[in-house]
Amino acid sequence: MFKGCAKATATVALLTAGLMAMSCGGKKEEAAASGEKKAENVTLTVWESTNGPDEFIKQAGAKFHETHPNITIKYVNVELGDAIGQIALDGPAGKGPDVFAAPHDRLGTLVSGGHVLPTVNPDEVRAKVLSACSTALTYNGTMYGYPVSAETYAMFYNKKLIAEKDLPKTWEDLKTFAKKFNEENPGKYGFVMDVGNGYYTIIFTTADGNRLYGADGTDSAHSYINSPAAVKGMQFFQSLHDALPVPAADLETATVDAAFQSGNAAIHITGLWNVVPFENAGIDFGVAALPSLPGDKTPAASFSGTRAMFVSAYSEHPEEANEFAKFLMSDEMQILRFNLTKAAPSLNVHVDSPYMTGFITQLDYAFPMPSIPEMGTYWEAMNNASKNIWNGADVKAELDACDATITAK
Repeated sequence: MFKGCAKATATVALLTAGLMAMSCGGKKEEAAASGEKKAENVTLTVWESTNGPDEFIKQAGAKFHETHPNITIKYVNVELGDAIGQIALDGPAGKGPDVFAAPHDRLGTLVSGGHVLPTVNPDEVRAKVLSACSTALTYNGTMYGYPVSAETYAMFYNKKLIAEKDLPKTWEDLKTFAKKFNEENPGKYGFVMDVGNGYYTIIFTTADGNRLYGADGTDSAHSYINSPAAVKGMQFFQSLHDALPVPAADLETATVDAAFQSGNAAIHITGLWNVVPFENAGIDFGVAALPSLPGDKTPAASFSGTRAMFVSAYSEHPEEANEFAKFLMSDEMQILRFNLTKAAPSLNVHVDSPYMTGFITQLDYAFPMPSIPEMGTYWEAMNNASKNIWNGADVKAELDACDATITAK
């Protein structure tokens, strides 16, 4: 009898212990489900450039922290042009960023290298941003990153040297104006541009709908940089030397920017990034769409660029990183970024600028820089071809050489 009681007591004890364990487990699960578990403190490292974008990340990070108190944003200076090479080294080594800025035209390199994660809820992002931005960040049907600004270039003009009503509508008109202006204003220039930079000279290859790497920018086997339309356009580009009789080496970006900034050039082909420097220099200027190419009636097609924040594939906090990157696309943050950097927003949000109309008009005729890996070879090849052509080299031969370098043949 005693032994039976002992067995019963032990059984009851075991059942009681089991029920208590189940009860405790249930309470823990309940607590977790109800959000009682304290959120993990996370620090996200963000790479960005200086001179505006840095302050944007710092201010946006502070604002984000207000609604996400467990997430701290740590800004680290890595310039836009250095991010691609540095993520390939620092990412696998475990000392890279969670989020970093990069230009869209290097997307192919980032994806093929396995350095970035796809966009979360891409349809939602596409519905919010400018179509050029969503197209620019789509690679092989998948969207990567979150666009934070759009850019292209347009025609800046000094109102003291040329009235808006007299602005050339065609490149032929611009050539005629500049030659006459140069004769009447010794020491000044009717127009300037960086003639050795493929970012700008691409416009002369775009007549008749001709586009680098084809209509959607993905034909890696055919660059179309030496097509009949491109050759004809670059021959006209070469003829502009008559209106700007200066060697290509003396027309680099810093030099032509300085010419306009000092009031010594009537027209300059450049972008929004120069608005603040020109304003600070006291230049009374306006911005209009580019002139049309010979045979065309609409503004010449320019490259459009999208600056995006990408989530690193090496991040230990991808969920939080995506959340912060997406936050940078909010209306409030886009207005803040414009105020700090003067770069065009990536979505249709109102900003206070007398120059935005010219850029928005030009963006309607711009096309995204291709993002296939071959694009990485384009810049040096086209820069060299442009310089040589400007200085008198055979146009077809230069473009053929460029094509051979930048295609996957």
